[in-house]
Amino acid sequence: MNRPAGHPRRWQILAILCLSLVLIGLDTLILNLALPSIQKDLDASSSQLQWTVDSYALAFGGLLLMAGGLSDRFGRKKLLAIGLAAFAVTSLGAAFASSPEMLITFRATMGISAALMMPATLAIIKDVFPPEEQGKAIGIWSGAAAVGVPLGPVVSGLLLEHFWWGSMFLINVPLAAIALIGGFKLIPESKAEGHPGLDLVGALLSVAGLVAIVYGLVEAPHNGWGDIVTLGSLFAGVALMVGFILWEKRTEHPMLEVGLFLNARYGGGTLAIACTSFGLYSGLYLLTQYLQSVLELDPLGAGLRMLAIGTMMVGAPLSAKLVERTGLRSTVVIGLVLCAAGLGVLAGLQVDDEAQALWGLAVFGLGMGIALPAAVDAILAVSAARQAGAGSAVADVGMQVGGALGIAVSGSIITTLYRDDLPQAAQVPGEAGDAVRESLAGASAVAQQLGGAAGERVLSAAQQSFVHGFTGTLMVAVGVAVVGAVVSAFILPRGRTMDEGGTLSADVPAEPEAGARAGS
Repeated sequence: MNRPAGHPRRWQILAILCLSLVLIGLDTLILNLALPSIQKDLDASSSQLQWTVDSYALAFGGLLLMAGGLSDRFGRKKLLAIGLAAFAVTSLGAAFASSPEMLITFRATMGISAALMMPATLAIIKDVFPPEEQGKAIGIWSGAAAVGVPLGPVVSGLLLEHFWWGSMFLINVPLAAIALIGGFKLIPESKAEGHPGLDLVGALLSVAGLVAIVYGLVEAPHNGWGDIVTLGSLFAGVALMVGFILWEKRTEHPMLEVGLFLNARYGGGTLAIACTSFGLYSGLYLLTQYLQSVLELDPLGAGLRMLAIGTMMVGAPLSAKLVERTGLRSTVVIGLVLCAAGLGVLAGLQVDDEAQALWGLAVFGLGMGIALPAAVDAILAVSAARQAGAGSAVADVGMQVGGALGIAVSGSIITTLYRDDLPQAAQVPGEAGDAVRESLAGASAVAQQLGGAAGERVLSAAQQSFVHGFTGTLMVAVGVAVVGAVVSAFILPRGRTMDEGGTLSADVPAEPEAGARAGS
């Protein structure tokens, strides 16, 4: 049987796609080290700081399914180009934002732009690469995503040493321009012929449901877990997501055919991606605060230490080899167990444990690099070629929604545990006391104002409270990774995604069965 040779310039195309991924990865975590500067310059509250991070991730994850469907219908190259152009423009707006609300708005629009880009990258890989090379290409794709994660804090730390926090958004403009020009010249257009149309009702239900759930989680520490706003948001979010599932089951052209998740590779791969991403974003969100406010490192020093997670770049090439030798199930389980181990090492941090922080990051990064490419490749192998955008979007949704929930849950838990554990030694009257109870960054600022023994006493007590909360919060992420490993061990198939010749294994259908397809 003759197999397609792939596009003659597919490796150059992959380089352009990887640059787009690095852009997305940079801006996922690039703000974390700048949060103290943003809080000072824009007078932002703790909740607003969380939303500057969450708005990007939530808009990104909430719109990915719709974006995947749009790329299938109107063209993957076209959606990638629109996303890159919009990303550059909205980055300019974020760079010069003059209020927390303005920054949150531009971060959300950046997330929308990224949502247009990311499903197209995986769909284009499936279009230009022959089946026997897709696993290797997806490993490189995962490595590019891995580069962007630690580079975000490094780049922001370097820029914060010399410029204001808005400069970290300006670097997106030339990078997006390079990717846009390169994509225009190299990437062929591809789309699904005879696309049935878009499921707008399903898209709106999914976006509204996720926004409501994350809003409830982010605001819970401030309003109280028993507050009517918190409970109402969480209840409304769950109800909307149930409505989304019911709608998808009955509509003629669903955005996401929920029956497809009954396929072991599809459902298991999505779960593994979400659990890995939950741990990644939860751990890094907390660790940036630990490095700056507990170890008291400057932004660049903190960013450089985040490079320890770059072991993802080592794990990604190993993933395809492990799938070939040990099977999909074993590879994903090994990766998730390593993720849990790395998070467990981080959970044991004390007030001055820099070496342990680096080891924890390195172990987690290796695990993520092993688990993620295997899970993504499994999803793409099941997705029909004509629905490559929607199939790719499911993998991206698992990654981004898992990350958004990781940040929201960790932010809520750490705030609650920190406040409840704060000793009497850190109690300060008036507005200063409110700042101490609000966050560790606030306590650091108050300690500087007090100075002397009083300032040291407040800061030491606040650091101890944060570390205790840090441990409890990360144990939740450890639990999520362990649950993901256990469930993956039961539901993922043992066989490889591809056989030695590059064709799908016997237990992987080349096309989803009727009634079990993702589409928009």
